[in-house]
Amino acid sequence: MFEFHADRFRYFQMQTWNAEKYVIPFIEEAFKIQQGMNVLEIGAGEGGVLKAFVEKGCIGVAVELDADRVVNGKKYLEEEIREKKISFFTSDIYKVDPREISGPFDIIILKDVIEHIHDQQKLIQWLHQFLKPGGIIFFGFPPWQMPYGGHQQMGHKKLSRLPWMHLLPMTIYKGALQLFKEPQDNIAMLAEVKETGLTIERFEKILNTTGWNVALKKHFLINPIYEWKFGWKPRKQSSFISGLPVVRNFFTTCVYYVVRAV
Repeated sequence: MFEFHADRFRYFQMQTWNAEKYVIPFIEEAFKIQQGMNVLEIGAGEGGVLKAFVEKGCIGVAVELDADRVVNGKKYLEEEIREKKISFFTSDIYKVDPREISGPFDIIILKDVIEHIHDQQKLIQWLHQFLKPGGIIFFGFPPWQMPYGGHQQMGHKKLSRLPWMHLLPMTIYKGALQLFKEPQDNIAMLAEVKETGLTIERFEKILNTTGWNVALKKHFLINPIYEWKFGWKPRKQSSFISGLPVVRNFFTTCVYYVVRAV
């Protein structure tokens, strides 16, 4: 399970596979992806998700703050960059002018990103200027209270990876990570994820207050990415659990949303 975050090329391949098999078909339930559309991914990492869109004939733009991941992406997607099918920008999205990166865009992707953002309402509001009229945004993220919603699966020590451990009060959580001899840089990363945790309810409330409508959503009991990681087939959350505010966050491992401007 845990080696995927260390083996960046394998992680890149996993993201492409997941986008091809699950993200793109989900989007196309609400929005037909056509050749020549331009697609922006924010927090794109090495560009694995974007590669799947490029293979459908789209033009991809990746914005990523981590320079090392951009270096990897440029290596993995060297041919696509040379053919001008994809481009990378190492930048904070708030410092980007959409016109300077070939925007606005038909599709914006935020996959496993929004839960890391401190001021999520600010970012979701900011996205209006990057989207073409009639365009869509895809969000995919793990609800905060789900068993590994604190991303503790990225911990170095086995005890740090306990399900729901991230729900402990911050002082106790950090103390436990230190007791388990988790490296300090990892403790800082895990604490930051805890601080920015996002629930389904808060996410939908932010959409409502920042001018976005939900065009399509799906809640998963078993995250589609788990098929690659564990060989588990994705499973949609039951409508009964999905309809229970608060409770659903503890048992829903992933949510997908397509949203449009009001």
